[in-house]
Amino acid sequence: MRLEIGHKVAVLDDVLKGIVTNVNGGIVSIKTTDGMIFNFHESELVKIGKEQDELSKFSDINNDLLKEKMISNKPKKSFFQKEKHEVILEVDLHINKLVKSVRGLDNYDMLNLQLDTAKSKVEFAISKRISKIVFIHGVGEGVLKSELHYLLNKYPVRYYDASYKKYGLGATEVYVFQNPTE
Repeated sequence: MRLEIGHKVAVLDDVLKGIVTNVNGGIVSIKTTDGMIFNFHESELVKIGKEQDELSKFSDINNDLLKEKMISNKPKKSFFQKEKHEVILEVDLHINKLVKSVRGLDNYDMLNLQLDTAKSKVEFAISKRISKIVFIHGVGEGVLKSELHYLLNKYPVRYYDASYKKYGLGATEVYVFQNPTE
C-alpha cells in the first residue's frame, strides 16, 4: 500500500489516527486531530477508507437514545445462555459494563482492563469446559477487536464474527477446543 499526503490513517499498535502530512522514504509523518505530528514507518500504518461508525447499522440513530431505550426495555439477563444443550458465556467488554466510572482512566488503562477481563473469561471457560464464549466489543475504531483477536491467538480456540442478527456488527464468537476427560 502506498500512502500519500492527505490520506487518513490509523496506527496499528496504538489508538492514534490522523492525516498524512509528509512521506519521506519509508517514514510517514501524520498530524492527529490534536495537532500533534508523529513519525511512523509505513508498515505501522493502515489507510482508513470510511470511519467505523459510518459502517454501523445504527449510525443514523442518536446513540444516547438508543442506549437508553435498550437499557430500559431489557430485564437483567444471566451471563450464561443455553442453546441446544450448550452453555454460551456472554461477556460484554464495553467499559461502562466493567467499571462504575472511567474517571482517571486513559484509553490505555481502559483497553488493558477490557483485555484482562477477556483473558480471565477465556481461562475460566477452559477450566470449566465451556465451549462457546461471545465477546461483545462494539464497533468503534476496531482497536479492541484487533487486540482481542491477538489475545485469542494465544489460546486453543477458534474465533469468528458472532451472529449479526443477534449481536449486530460488534461481537466475536469464540469456540474453545476441549480435551476429552481422562
